[in-house]
Amino acid sequence: MARGWESKSIESQQEEAAARQRKPERPPTPEEIAQRTRRRTLELARARAASDLARARTASHREMLERALASLDEQLTAE
Repeated sequence: MARGWESKSIESQQEEAAARQRKPERPPTPEEIAQRTRRRTLELARARAASDLARARTASHREMLERALASLDEQLTAE
């Protein structure tokens, strides 16, 4: 009987998990943790600003959110 794509996907996921367990990674440095945290914070702030912009009604509020998005995009590209 032929195996479906779902069972192949599950098998692939299990193989990847086993491979991750086999090769030990070095723990991230405090600087790497801080950088990841900062990037994630910027990404969440950008998502929130984009969501707010989609609902904004007044021109001044939209303008402020557009500036915030531009600033967040700039910070994300600098990361």
